[in-house]
Amino acid sequence: MTVTYSSKVANATFFGFHRLLFKWRGSIYKLLYREFIVFAVLYTAISLVYRLLLTGAQKRYFEKLSIYCDRYAEQIPVTFVLGFYVTLVVNRWWNQFVNLPWPDRLMFLISSSVHGSDEHGRLLRRTLMRYVNLTSLLIFRSVSTAVYKRFPTMDHVVEAGFMTANERKLFNHLKSPHLKYWVPFIWFGNLATKARNEGRIRDSVDLQSLMTEMNRYRSWCSLLFGYDWVGIPLVYTQVVTLAVYTFFFTCLIGRQFLDPTKGYAGHDLDLYIPIFTLLQFFFYAGWLKVAEQLINPFGEDDDDFETNWCIDRNLQVSLLAVDEMHMSLPKMKKDIYWDDSAARPPYTLAAADYCIPSFLGSTVQMGKQMPICKLETENINSLHQPQLQCAKSDS
Repeated sequence: MTVTYSSKVANATFFGFHRLLFKWRGSIYKLLYREFIVFAVLYTAISLVYRLLLTGAQKRYFEKLSIYCDRYAEQIPVTFVLGFYVTLVVNRWWNQFVNLPWPDRLMFLISSSVHGSDEHGRLLRRTLMRYVNLTSLLIFRSVSTAVYKRFPTMDHVVEAGFMTANERKLFNHLKSPHLKYWVPFIWFGNLATKARNEGRIRDSVDLQSLMTEMNRYRSWCSLLFGYDWVGIPLVYTQVVTLAVYTFFFTCLIGRQFLDPTKGYAGHDLDLYIPIFTLLQFFFYAGWLKVAEQLINPFGEDDDDFETNWCIDRNLQVSLLAVDEMHMSLPKMKKDIYWDDSAARPPYTLAAADYCIPSFLGSTVQMGKQMPICKLETENINSLHQPQLQCAKSDS
């Protein structure tokens, strides 16, 4: 389930984010603790071998190797390749979210455009809406592991009510080596055209609006399929992964604390625990883990999209909108501001601080501070220059 913490950071406070650091689900600690433990154990093992097992000549050779690794490890462009990669992955992740197929616009159009309160009109609206939801289900089955586990076969799709047995026969009868998520689109278009010919859709403009919105919905589904088909080039993912792990493999030797008595530059202290190297591993490897989690948001990670919830919500809401709510209106009644020309909703005591005067422009404050000059003339026909008499504004 997606980790949501927006309400906890609604206001910027002193140490406002400290509460988030102790969460486990969806945290960087949960993602990284295995790699962090492996890195710490390997570093400790190499340190113990250097301090306890190596002879004098072997120690001198190891010290030269450590200095060499430390000197050239910084030439690996970890920050550059990792930063650009994570930026690319996050943008791709957000674009997939904003292009999730939502049937709300279509259910509004179907509810208002497909007329008829009889059983046939109800059947038309529900069938059109079911085709819409069937389309998104077929797409989600092809890109989301969670949805595929829920609907592993078309039998499960029929049992769930997204497709009838007869529709499944027609669906299976169509021989195509490609994904057939587009078939319900064709059924939708044919059924909408039939409804227009029967007079259930009373205007060709309404039919055109339905088809246009269905094409928009199809574009969202196609985009998700395209993101699943064409990912970030594998070569770039390999480069980033190799850069990060090669850098820290080098750090296992290059960041060792050497004998301070030998006078090596930068090795004046022997702290045993490489605090800043561990922090560097935590940040860089954590950055890579962020990219690994977001590169495919249709998996089963803590922060992946709740596609099964989307399916449940879309089906329930859309069928409710086109069936029970079709031409269902509450009784009109005069609102409480009927005779009030200055309508203003009340504030609770907790929201009293948000009751502020209207903003009239930044120059309004200038009028409260500047003197107002009044123009006076003794004789309107006089050739003398008018005199300016300044008075302090009372406002």
